[in-house]
Amino acid sequence: MLTAEGLYLVRGDRCLVRDLSFELASGELLLIEGANGSGKTSLLRALAGLMPLEEGRVSWEGRPVAEDPQNYRSSLVWMAHRVGFKKDLDLLANLRFEASLRPMADVEQAAIIERLGLTSRCRLPFRVLSAGQQRRVALARMLLSDCPLWIMDEPFTNLDVDGRALVREVVSAHLAGGGLCLMASHQAAEITAKTRRIQL
Repeated sequence: MLTAEGLYLVRGDRCLVRDLSFELASGELLLIEGANGSGKTSLLRALAGLMPLEEGRVSWEGRPVAEDPQNYRSSLVWMAHRVGFKKDLDLLANLRFEASLRPMADVEQAAIIERLGLTSRCRLPFRVLSAGQQRRVALARMLLSDCPLWIMDEPFTNLDVDGRALVREVVSAHLAGGGLCLMASHQAAEITAKTRRIQL
């Protein structure tokens, strides 16, 4: 379970979040909604432990994240606006590098790559992939990880209709298997799961 108690988040001269509390259990989605610039990404970064909160506490499995940040970080995988891959490495080399950073699921990498329509792109430098293909590689990273908590910032960006449907499908399956997901989106998520919402 992920819990937040009395969160206050300030960026610059703006208070983005005031006295926010929630509980998120296995199988649940927390959807953070709001216009561009409303603070969705900042809130996700704070919940991931990547930027400080002015006040409040985030806990993972009943223990404050601040007491054991490494355990928390090893339990999550992140899909950000910038997908964070090495541009001169190919898709397979990037995924091998990712495998050294976090626990990996017992799944067939080739099957995941094929499912995401990336088989023909495996040996190309990451920098030549389209923005949509790069987002699909970021989705592969999540599917290959064995992390219960997925954090996704605008996961539908740069994806076509099929790509957006694929995101909905894999997130729904992750939640059905007992995972948790934090998602920021200004588009309708339409995820099949119990959903809690925060409007910024």
